[in-house]
Amino acid sequence: MEPVSSRPLSDDVVFDDGSVGVYLHLPFCDRICPYCDFAVLAASPLSPDVEARYVADLLRELAARRDHFAGRRLATIYFGGGTPSLFQPESVATLICALRDAFPSSSTSPSFSSPATRGTEEITLELNPSTTEAARLPGFREAGIDRLSIGVQSFDDEQLKKLGRAHRADRIDSTLAAAREAGFDNVSLDLIFAGPGQNAAALDRDLERLIAFGPEHVSTYELTYEPATPFGRALASGQMEACDEDDAAEMIGQVEARLTVAGYERYEISSYARPGRRARHNARYWQRAPVLGLGMGAHSTEARSAVRPHGARRANPRTLEAWQSALVKDAAQAGEEESFSVEVARGEAVFLALRQREGLQAAVFEKEFGKTPRGFFGNEIDGLLGRDWLEENALGDLRLSSEGRLLADSVAAEFVADVGEQD
Repeated sequence: MEPVSSRPLSDDVVFDDGSVGVYLHLPFCDRICPYCDFAVLAASPLSPDVEARYVADLLRELAARRDHFAGRRLATIYFGGGTPSLFQPESVATLICALRDAFPSSSTSPSFSSPATRGTEEITLELNPSTTEAARLPGFREAGIDRLSIGVQSFDDEQLKKLGRAHRADRIDSTLAAAREAGFDNVSLDLIFAGPGQNAAALDRDLERLIAFGPEHVSTYELTYEPATPFGRALASGQMEACDEDDAAEMIGQVEARLTVAGYERYEISSYARPGRRARHNARYWQRAPVLGLGMGAHSTEARSAVRPHGARRANPRTLEAWQSALVKDAAQAGEEESFSVEVARGEAVFLALRQREGLQAAVFEKEFGKTPRGFFGNEIDGLLGRDWLEENALGDLRLSSEGRLLADSVAAEFVADVGEQD
């Protein structure tokens, strides 16, 4: 078992580097996938009037919310959805310009505790394989997008059909080629595994096709059956059957083995990257760094302050009508805010750190919460060590073991359930 490295705590560790990431939720889709539980709307095609109204509402919310993150350097922008590439490049350019005006990137700030969030802007756009969206790629590049996240999900037509996806494999090939032709050298591909009827051989074929393209980043997800989705209801009624847990665990190992040999590092539970190509925006969530979320259903990670020493989470209404109505009433308070108690904050600090390859540095945790992880979670840590789900070094640093990575949700539950009882 590979040991956790010993890492002395740097004197310049800070919990906030003065930057902000911005997430913009563009909820419209050509069709809604039957496994999707996001805040999305079917719009095929997306009318110019609806697009213009939505962009105007995003700008309105930005103007009202920017003061909550005043003086911060813009580090990352992420256009998620939904299918943000249904928007015109001109709309995307307008939003990027507004964000740069609101949060200049040139201001100086101290070094953050993790290199994953250093640097200036990373601007990501989610994209689905389609002829229309591929044709817009040069425009998106000119607008300022420098990273694409493409929802491939599978390279097999039969599997795509079972997943309810609108595209087919030939569209994947043409879209990926168009991305390179447009000058994108930072491309992430999403892949779903353990889907309906999928076996190890089919997954291996998907991985072979993915590796042959050579994306800089890969996100892999085991298919989940959320109760409110068509797939979730079909599972509950016996019309669908989920992948066997042991088979799914073997697929997780299969994905890691193939991608590791191909030169990708598994730096987070679901994320693989070539050297220097980790997703900086995603890292902000795992490291509890400030994120301003704009749009219907968007979530914000509020900055820490004297009033909220561990930050807060804000969630916007999940329907378009409710969000737009809230903007009219008070655009600065469109979402519901939940301040983090110290109990919740330290539980999240543990399980979010454990999602990452580097794990949890005990000295950093102690600097924020006054005790090492063992001071609050000693019994839980011993229990997980006894099951070989966790690794601990002499400094008290913690990291998931190989087996623990297969059971990350179960490990996380140890730190979230009954959190705060060991004060």
